[in-house]
Amino acid sequence: MKKYFKPGIFILSTIPFLFIFYKIYFNKLGPEPVKEITHFTGEWTLIFICLTLSMSPLKRFTNLSVWTSFRRMLGLFIFFYATLHFLTYIGLDYRFDWNPIFDDVIKKKYVLIGFAAWVLLVPLAITSSQKMMKLLRNNWKRIHRLIYAIAIFGSLHYIWLSKTIFFKPLIYFIIIIVLLLLRIKINRKELNYG
Repeated sequence: MKKYFKPGIFILSTIPFLFIFYKIYFNKLGPEPVKEITHFTGEWTLIFICLTLSMSPLKRFTNLSVWTSFRRMLGLFIFFYATLHFLTYIGLDYRFDWNPIFDDVIKKKYVLIGFAAWVLLVPLAITSSQKMMKLLRNNWKRIHRLIYAIAIFGSLHYIWLSKTIFFKPLIYFIIIIVLLLLRIKINRKELNYG
């Protein structure tokens, strides 16, 4: 069953990228194309964070271990969309002009926390393989717990970025908090039964 689902999930996960590529190619990004790409890739990063965090609760509630087998792939798509988001900001928005970028990181808290979230994603992407999992053993779990901080940072990045419309960013924040609380509850139960 797993071998059929995984390719399907991979194809579904690439649809947002194909959609934004289509909009770029056919010039359908509207009056602010860079802003559209930045927001689109940022929001899909948050969606994949939510999907990744929901795998353990789904395993618990459905008694199906298949959910957690998708976690690594979904996690890599977090990194993929976060990197597109980051590259749009430094490449398309600032044309790799590092002085104003560093100025933004220092002066704007939403840029700082967004940058911190991306930096924390890098070791997760590097250590995502089975080989690294075996090599790092218990340290692998410690490294991959960074996803909790990344999730909080990502949602705060969106909240602080939104100067007037807070409803949508708050929805993501609430979903992430609920998923993290469920995760804590699941971990405690596993410790009690273990």
